Amino acid sequence: MTASLEETLISVWRQALFDSRTVTLEGESYPVRRTSRSRLREVDFELEGQRFRGLEQNPKTSSRWAQLAREGKKVMQFLIDRKYIANVVDGKMRFYGRGGRRE
Repeated sequence: MTASLEETLISVWRQALFDSRTVTLEGESYPVRRTSRSRLREVDFELEGQRFRGLEQNPKTSSRWAQLAREGKKVMQFLIDRKYIANVVDGKMRFYGRGGRRE
């Protein structure tokens, strides 16, 4: 049985930011890399034929998510086709959908 999208993204967040240098989903392993300029953790992975990217929040920007990161919270944003779809902050999920933001 496959996990829900929310469970999967929280799992990726936990694995990428705390547990290891790889993320394992449904028997597949995906390397956690560091971005070249800011040295942030990122991971590209596939789920049900869709390509995702998880990207650690840069605390040096001016966004509210960066503010949370500066406060010590662990923030990872998730993208599909370069569009932000969700983020996880300290294990709590927030999706962005057509109708705007929803928790």
